[in-house]
Amino acid sequence: MRPLKIQLYAIRLDRPLTDEEAKALMRILPPERRARLERLPKEELRHEPLCAYAALASALHRLYGWDRLPPFRYSKYGKPEFDGFPEVQFNISHTRGAVLVGIHDQPIGVDIERIRPVSERTMQRIAGTATEKEFFESWVRRESRGKWGGNGLGTIRAAQSPPMRGERFCFLDTFPGYVACVCTHSEDELEEVRRFTLK
Repeated sequence: MRPLKIQLYAIRLDRPLTDEEAKALMRILPPERRARLERLPKEELRHEPLCAYAALASALHRLYGWDRLPPFRYSKYGKPEFDGFPEVQFNISHTRGAVLVGIHDQPIGVDIERIRPVSERTMQRIAGTATEKEFFESWVRRESRGKWGGNGLGTIRAAQSPPMRGERFCFLDTFPGYVACVCTHSEDELEEVRRFTLK
């Protein structure tokens, strides 16, 4: 079944995961993904990625009836994809206290960032902006573009350039204090963001 619209899911973490919740979510991951998270130096750094993969798994169950996440493979640029399912494209992003997941049948890039203090010098040097909100809007736009193609930091650090042919950016309404963006080359509509809060 092909999603008619770009699917978007956001989770706000108002509290840390309990040990039991973290262990249960680790079990839904393919072994390679689990190993990557287990290498993180602090357990609390796993909470947002775990919630992102939980949202991805839940969405794929709703959309396709999948009971588990299939194994991952990586593009030549290191972007994760599902091995054997090129028609199911996804992207995840997490920042302190929130995650964002995008799913479609064409490549997609998403990014979410918590608005936080940034020096005026940094805002001017990196993005030519005057406020933290504008700075992070510029950041999520560039990062979603980099994640769409999988070429990451090179795109993020580059000067903000005009959209490429067929490229589209949409800023998303997620949670207060956060900015988020999706990059796509599809003309399909965006489904309204499904928002959840871990309380």
